[in-house]
Amino acid sequence: MSRDTLVKRQFGHRARLALPPAGVRAVDDQAHAARTLWNLLHAWWQMMPKQKRTLHHADAAIRQARMDIDFLAVLPAQAAQAVLKAYFRAWKNCWEHRADAPNFKGRIRTVMSVDIPQGRDLHIVRVHRRWGQVNLPKVGRVRFRWTKDLPVGKHAGPENRITGARLVKDVLGWHIAFRVQTLRAGPEPHQGPDIGIDVGITVPIACSDGTTYEHGAWLTPKEKTRLLHLEQRAARRKRHRRPGERTSGRLHRTYDRIAGLRAKAKRRALDWQHRTTTAIARTYATVVVEALTIPNMVRSARGTIEEPGKNVARKSGLNRSISGEAWGRTVTLLTYKAARYGGTLHKVPAPGTSRRCSACGFTTPGSRESQAVFVCRKPDCGWSGNADHNAARNVLHLYRTGLAPLPAAGRAVVRRAKRVKPATAR
Repeated sequence: MSRDTLVKRQFGHRARLALPPAGVRAVDDQAHAARTLWNLLHAWWQMMPKQKRTLHHADAAIRQARMDIDFLAVLPAQAAQAVLKAYFRAWKNCWEHRADAPNFKGRIRTVMSVDIPQGRDLHIVRVHRRWGQVNLPKVGRVRFRWTKDLPVGKHAGPENRITGARLVKDVLGWHIAFRVQTLRAGPEPHQGPDIGIDVGITVPIACSDGTTYEHGAWLTPKEKTRLLHLEQRAARRKRHRRPGERTSGRLHRTYDRIAGLRAKAKRRALDWQHRTTTAIARTYATVVVEALTIPNMVRSARGTIEEPGKNVARKSGLNRSISGEAWGRTVTLLTYKAARYGGTLHKVPAPGTSRRCSACGFTTPGSRESQAVFVCRKPDCGWSGNADHNAARNVLHLYRTGLAPLPAAGRAVVRRAKRVKPATAR
């Protein structure tokens, strides 16, 4: 097969590191130095005139800071350059309206991470069926859990190699995320059927063909009881702490246990999403979802002092449920997995899909009797069925009729394809 027919594919693999106590302190110091360097770059950016905010001047400022400030020297030079590139990339994303402007990084809420931009510095070796070794700059040889075959040694080459890595810390400790680049043949066009998907809370994923993908609670009853007990303990200790008093070690340990249980629930949710989206991408050629504006859906109903909101507690519970389902992450996973298996993903306008009858195409008030039951109130129709499947059928029909959301004046509008008439009946 010629090199021109190959497609470049990049993916990541995350593995847990087995760092000794001295190694943990060394990587912690590097992460704090990287965060401090980001904050110094942001202060330099705000102080310098506009014409001097260039990559060359910023690089010179970083080199001078590493010579003047001792604790910045623990950060490898390549990692410092990665911080600089990430900061300028953040501004570029802001200018192109893909993200907000970069800001200072706090010590508590910022994820601790260190970048290793060059893969040749890692020197990865598999030493055991379950363990491998990697070289971390200014730390040394460290073991990591070998859970996936990586392109190292004789298996590595220009078409299959590791281009870099990133050290990330969470409640379980330090992990290493490898960046792997491969060249593979492009997928053949998927020959499967089309499917419309409606996402929800009671039924996480409902398909237009009647299939549903559901999950249970992410924590067992015993784990939920433990989490509630830890949250109550943390609230009591925080209530008895004096203003300005330093957080005790016991409270910090309680916070760590709470974070551990929540991280366990998140890992289980992510595992379910990966399995579900992979099954959908393998089965269907075209996946159609709603173009939901999730940040607007999870806004607080608290209101202002002059005009306070209503049902604030109920709305906050709904917001937590929506955030817990992570609809945006589901769409992101479906996007790249559908392309990997030769399929495509499309978005259609969301308004009206849950209130419109999928049999006659009309929206009649009162047709959705409950969360799960839809009965069309149109006199000559009377179709009844599951409300979620009805919405999924409407989503698929919108795609087939050529409707697509287009950004205009800050909101989604509908454009109809040429030679497609509005459907009044199906």
